[in-house]
Amino acid sequence: MHERTQDAMTYVRNYGRPDLFITFTCNPAWPEIENELFLGQKPHNRHDLLARVFHGKLKILMNLINKGKFFGVVQCYMYTIEWQKRGLPHAHILVWLQETLHVHKVDDFISAEIPNPEEDPELFNCITTQMVHGPCGAIKPFSPCMKDGKCTKRYPRDFLKETQTGKDGYPLYRRRRPEDEGFSAVMNVRHSDVVVDNRWIVPYCPLLSRIFCAHINVEYCNSIKSIKYVCKYINKECDMAVFDVTSSDCNAHNEIYRYEMGRYISSNETVWRILNFPIHERYPTVIHLSVHLENGQRVYFTEGNAAERARFAPETTLTAFFRLCNEDEFARTLFYHQVPR
Repeated sequence: MHERTQDAMTYVRNYGRPDLFITFTCNPAWPEIENELFLGQKPHNRHDLLARVFHGKLKILMNLINKGKFFGVVQCYMYTIEWQKRGLPHAHILVWLQETLHVHKVDDFISAEIPNPEEDPELFNCITTQMVHGPCGAIKPFSPCMKDGKCTKRYPRDFLKETQTGKDGYPLYRRRRPEDEGFSAVMNVRHSDVVVDNRWIVPYCPLLSRIFCAHINVEYCNSIKSIKYVCKYINKECDMAVFDVTSSDCNAHNEIYRYEMGRYISSNETVWRILNFPIHERYPTVIHLSVHLENGQRVYFTEGNAAERARFAPETTLTAFFRLCNEDEFARTLFYHQVPR
């Protein structure tokens, strides 16, 4: 986790804050999945289908963003696949654009409103089935997002006539009231009809939602304050399942504690790893520079060359940097991380 987070912060140092934070979740109702199920099967019975179809859809999405220049020319990107014990895979994606996306252009790419059901019924159906949070709160007080009587995701949001800059690094998107040209939809929650308006909509890109018909949350990163959190979030470690066995014997040793702290891996993640699909991807490549004490570099040896390796320590990027500074006057004006560039 620490290494990948530092890689992300390397992008921040070189390219500034990322412009977009995208979360792309697998939709088990995709035709590519449903059409391949055998009689009586459900999507959760075919983890191989879920993994293969999502992997293919993710490749299409990344091609649209990178080669298709969907949001503009991309300088760099990174993404991580997660499951979080729920089974369905989802990707957290950070995108750095060559031309910085300004807040006044956010409405061109991102919406947090229900589309017009008469003008675009296909998108209306996608958004009302994939991009509605909850509803939670008084409507559904035992929702997983509820804590101490409040939604941890801060829904329902406030109505806004225009997109504004938020204090936490994310903008406050336009969410118009029904009487101000906004739209609403009726959802069945706990066997009763509930009217949902723009306050419950998760921000999305209309064209991407129309293409993939899945939960694709697209957020604009407005401030450098949120960057460290985002970089840590998409590179956090895997889920853990922890258990412990206590003993009344005071001499009992806790030698297998690390073994007991095992990873929690769902069936879908297992299939993903068996198929050897990547869990982390980034571009461009980040070169790791060695840092060690004098004569503290790592040495690899076999039984036959141990003495030779001990006598002639291998060169590392750090020792090569010191040698370069000793030989080249200009190199002494550079920092360690500037030399490879």
